[in-house]
Amino acid sequence: MASAHQHERNQHASIQRNPSQNENPVSVGWPENIEDTENQSNAQNHSPTLDPTKPLTWPRPQKWVITIIVSCLTLIPPVSSTMVAPALANMATDLGIRNAVVSQLTLTIFMLAYAIGPLLLGPLSETIGRSPVLLASNVFYLAWTLGCGLARNKAELIAFRFLAGIGGSAPLAVGAGVISDLWAPGERGQAVGIYSLAPLLGPVIGPLTGGWITEPAGVVGVVGFVFIRETYVPVLLKQRQHHVSRDETSGSNTSESLMTRLRLASVRPLQFFVTEYIIMVVAIYMAAVFGVLYILLSTYPKVWTQEYDERPGIGALNYISLGLGYVLGSQINACSSDAIYRRLLVRRNANEPQSSAKGEPEFRVPPMFVGSVLIPIGMFWYGWSVQAHTHWVMPNIGSFIFFLGSITCMQSMQAYVIDSYAEYAASGLAAAVLLRNIAAFGIPLFAPYMYDSLHYGWGNSVLGFASVVIGIPSPFLFWIYGKKIRGRSKFAVR
Repeated sequence: MASAHQHERNQHASIQRNPSQNENPVSVGWPENIEDTENQSNAQNHSPTLDPTKPLTWPRPQKWVITIIVSCLTLIPPVSSTMVAPALANMATDLGIRNAVVSQLTLTIFMLAYAIGPLLLGPLSETIGRSPVLLASNVFYLAWTLGCGLARNKAELIAFRFLAGIGGSAPLAVGAGVISDLWAPGERGQAVGIYSLAPLLGPVIGPLTGGWITEPAGVVGVVGFVFIRETYVPVLLKQRQHHVSRDETSGSNTSESLMTRLRLASVRPLQFFVTEYIIMVVAIYMAAVFGVLYILLSTYPKVWTQEYDERPGIGALNYISLGLGYVLGSQINACSSDAIYRRLLVRRNANEPQSSAKGEPEFRVPPMFVGSVLIPIGMFWYGWSVQAHTHWVMPNIGSFIFFLGSITCMQSMQAYVIDSYAEYAASGLAAAVLLRNIAAFGIPLFAPYMYDSLHYGWGNSVLGFASVVIGIPSPFLFWIYGKKIRGRSKFAVR
């Protein structure tokens, strides 16, 4: 296995090496430092023709268009994942669902698909390219989403939502790789801020608009992505080599090479999950945050309709506070992330020449120190204000604080994984979100029983204490030991 993976890395290295620029690290598309990025930016301003195999040198407007479209595609499936939340009671009646766990399963089965899909689609995008995977997966998502609307029993609905989730997980699996392809480390903060907001804001928009937006809205994603160009550097270089010399490689050798790369790539996320200590810690942290998040989302309608006696439509308006927390946290983090990165870059390399200044993935960690404190504060506030039946504003403030902290931590973790694994960002993030999405699938199934036993005060306090134990030490672990842990990895940047 070790020799096979060494062969894979050597193969990627040979693909990325430009024969005419062997000494230039920029030629492979992933610069070693901020100065490389600045040189590329200056070059693109003065060069009439840009190298299409180097996405880092593409014009910024074009890179932003691709980033925004991928972010929009990432938004659509999570919207449909939680759109059924306000209607769970009605669905249970219509489909004859009498078990509370099965009723919750119709909602959370989407997240199980989100755990499995990236394990296949992320590595596939690192083999055949980002664009084909995204296009085919969006068509697949649309087909099964339409099937959900035609389901006539609970088994069909659960199965169709699972298959729709597999297709809908593609933007989540591939988007991180697109960001890594397009943006240098010192520029990724804002791009990650926009991209990572989508999968977290989607579950909030879904219940809020569930009565008005039908699931086939996913067709927008399918139509829009036809125009996305490929961004993965090894695939772009292969395409150029193919056009230069089509007869050098026989069809059988090409097929054999593709199958070998697919075989190696398919096991990479699981290998990351088992052997990469950074991925292990990130996965546990994300699972804790996302599990609590989906408990709150799955029980939110019940809080307002049963505890506060609000009509479903009025109760759904309380999701606005969650969305505000996400949007505000995302924008603050997006604006501050790159600024913090550059400041730490200057401080860390104060005695080094600018040409050798090099950033670290750990420069993405500081916002987590704030976010990890806000999460338990929000849970305590939300839980005890509901328990005491305070004014409806108070639970909204608590949930706002929680979502503000969660988006800050999730964005920082995604940026950290992207910076740490660069070329293998899609596989790295697929491995990192595996446990997160399993938690989002399984934990909410038992939320009704927890709240029936502990009620909202102590129930959310238990979750808050778990966030303290798992969440607050994690940023310190990454900040102090992150570089040492990366040094032991065969795939992470050093």
